[in-house]
Amino acid sequence: MKPTLVRRMIAAVLGNDSLNFVLTNHIPRRALTRLMARISRIEHPLFARPALALWQACSDLDLNEAKRRQFRSLHDCFIRELRPGARPFNPDPDTLCSPCDAIVGACGEITGDLVLQAKGMPYPLSELTGTPNIGDRYRGGRYLTLRITASMYHRFHAPDDARIEHVQYFPGDTWNVNPPALARVDRLFCRNERAAIRMRLQRDDTQILLVPVAAVLVASLRLHALDLTLHAGYRGPHALDCNHDVARGQEMGWFEHGSTIIMLVPAGFELHPHMLAGHRLRAGEVVFRRSASAADMAATRQTTRNQESPGVAACGLESLPLLRTRSSSCLTTFPPHISPNLPPGTGSTS
Repeated sequence: MKPTLVRRMIAAVLGNDSLNFVLTNHIPRRALTRLMARISRIEHPLFARPALALWQACSDLDLNEAKRRQFRSLHDCFIRELRPGARPFNPDPDTLCSPCDAIVGACGEITGDLVLQAKGMPYPLSELTGTPNIGDRYRGGRYLTLRITASMYHRFHAPDDARIEHVQYFPGDTWNVNPPALARVDRLFCRNERAAIRMRLQRDDTQILLVPVAAVLVASLRLHALDLTLHAGYRGPHALDCNHDVARGQEMGWFEHGSTIIMLVPAGFELHPHMLAGHRLRAGEVVFRRSASAADMAATRQTTRNQESPGVAACGLESLPLLRTRSSSCLTTFPPHISPNLPPGTGSTS
């Protein structure tokens, strides 16, 4: 059977929202997620090669931009790197870039604690982030949902020069995060396994949040700033203080498979006009722009900072490959019996 015909048949089945929801959610999600973790790491060529060929035949998986074309396992392909320069980041300092390849989901202004995961399906930001009254802090700001499909590039990057200050890990469920599920499962993002990453922009000390959310077959998140993988087997602290600088476009980590990143920014930013539900974008494209007044304030603060710290050179985009470091200044301490580098896995426990 030709690959294009297979894709059409799969698309026809999954195009029925009700059937899609049943097939991808009315299953033993956690057990299958743990099983997928093991299967995806099988490196024997008699399994890995046919599995990769089947994946390509049944999806729009495109490996033309991959740094390598040969992979030891499905997992090796899931977390693939791209060729240098494949995802240039817009250098405009008055913008924030997309941290990942994605399809735009719900987005808009933050007017209170509730925002939308889909039309008519709100969820509370305080529950998503574990921070009471966070809606007040981000009132007048913007939120943006970025969905990463199974065949997309799964690594994510810093939207701007920033300092990662804190990571809060939330164990949880593994509902699918596709549109049929978002339209049916109440507060889905708040139920799934996730991490809230608090970042402070170096340009003007603005605080933003990135919230990577796990999904069925993926509940494992690698974070370079912590030099560990958060997953079902993780038994370390869930509140992780951090002091780790990242440059615009620098890799922050990866998902084990497709999932979602929610961006929260305070007042002073506007969504790019192309940020409409269903729009496909690539890591490095502009998603937010500072308003004129906010940009002027940011420029003033940056000038003051440069005057107070002469000799500190800005890092150009051409040096980004050299910035991919796993060193960390995190303040987290682990009990003697806990290793921060537990073997990665998927699945979750509430």
